[in-house]
Amino acid sequence: MIDSYAPDGRYAWIRLALTLLTACIANAGMWLVVTVLPAVEAEFGTSRAASALPYTLTMVGFALGNFFLGRAVDLFGVTRSLVIAALALIAGFGLAVLAPSMALLSAAPLLIGLASAIGFGPLLADISHWFVRRRGIAVALVASGNYLSGAIWPFLLADMQAEQGWRSVYLTMLLVTFLIIPLALTLRRQVTRDITDAAEASAQARTRSVGLSPRALQYLLCLAGVGCCVAMSMPQVHIVALCVDYGFGAVVGAEMLSLMLLGGVASRIVSGLVADQLGGVWTLLIGSTLQCVALFLYLPAGDIVSLYLVSLVFGLSQGGIVPSYALIVREYMPAREAGARVGFVLMATIFGMALGGWLSGQIYDWTGSYQLAFVNGIVWNFLNIGIMAWLLLRSRPARGVLAPA
Repeated sequence: MIDSYAPDGRYAWIRLALTLLTACIANAGMWLVVTVLPAVEAEFGTSRAASALPYTLTMVGFALGNFFLGRAVDLFGVTRSLVIAALALIAGFGLAVLAPSMALLSAAPLLIGLASAIGFGPLLADISHWFVRRRGIAVALVASGNYLSGAIWPFLLADMQAEQGWRSVYLTMLLVTFLIIPLALTLRRQVTRDITDAAEASAQARTRSVGLSPRALQYLLCLAGVGCCVAMSMPQVHIVALCVDYGFGAVVGAEMLSLMLLGGVASRIVSGLVADQLGGVWTLLIGSTLQCVALFLYLPAGDIVSLYLVSLVFGLSQGGIVPSYALIVREYMPAREAGARVGFVLMATIFGMALGGWLSGQIYDWTGSYQLAFVNGIVWNFLNIGIMAWLLLRSRPARGVLAPA
């Protein structure tokens, strides 16, 4: 009889569902800070740049949290790390609710972003230990929790914000976050040592075939992550502004952004299925190439219909890219260090998003157009494609074989 706690077993799928629910709650903070931005600006009478500072600090915290909380998962397990992160999230929401000034309100998002990261890289690393044959789809589903959180919570809390104010939104999320603690207690079980040892052996064999140390490969993946996410950030960060420039309005831009996110969820699921057959490197290369094609399509797009279509194509192309990094780390690097290594690489991708968003804005200020900003994204995208192609040339793992646990 197959052990129900073995990878790909019944417990693994139950754990996947619980992990996805946890991710949907934990990631809410990074999206709510965007939702409340106009209300915060109105209450404190700040400039647009000052009111956007909480978002920047949230993303800085989110990037750092992926690494530090990933390391915590390696050292203390996912349950303790989740409880600590949940308490930090509750403290961050509480600080935001009570903040009497913009200075204190700007401190809260840094803590919220740091703690919210538990719902991304650390949970991707943890669930990857519980699947072998279906690791790709498992990681993709948990990664979708980030996008689902952005689609669910702002929608559910929109009326509350309109009627009771943004502080009520944060207070409600504070109470909801308490649910993470009992969910964390359901994830106490760990994979057995023999499964981890098998994963180590498989990863070492793949690493030797590439001819790079795990550290060198990790840094190479970080460079690739920056490249693809500088490119990815151009439409995601600037699509609303682009629509305003074309005279379509911010509402249309917001709809296109939502379309990207929904396409991203679908893309992550399909990419997970592809990864189970081809592995992480091939999946990332395919996604990155499709993203590059979508960026090229933005160059001639100028009417509202074409922008909607290209935005959908972009969402469908790029959603599986970031989760593929977690799969590559698990395929080529020590399983016992999965949390820290996945977190470190994902931290680089988030900084890539931040760099790309800023750089695209600077190019727009210099040229008065987003055309060269799209070209800039395409150039960075080629960097990612080149690195992935180089890895494939150096190492060709057996089709469909993934490292155990």
